[in-house]
Amino acid sequence: MADREVDSTGKDDDGDISSLCGTGTWSPRAKADAIDDIEGGSHTYYVSWSDVEPTNIHVGDGPTGKYLRTDRDDTARNNLLDLPDC
Repeated sequence: MADREVDSTGKDDDGDISSLCGTGTWSPRAKADAIDDIEGGSHTYYVSWSDVEPTNIHVGDGPTGKYLRTDRDDTARNNLLDLPDC
């Protein structure tokens, strides 16, 4: 299992996370593949923020299906949207 640092995200027309990006040959990684990696335990993904400890990306399950998110702070907002586009 490899820990993969994410420094940017792809977003679709609705503003939802569609891919994760970072350095290395794994990038970019489509949302569905990253979800499979996380749920299957083959890889973890994390974000190193400048103002808090690194946080793991996890899978949420919403009304439209599974999605990727991280909880950097106490808000319900998905902090992955704060990352630049890849």
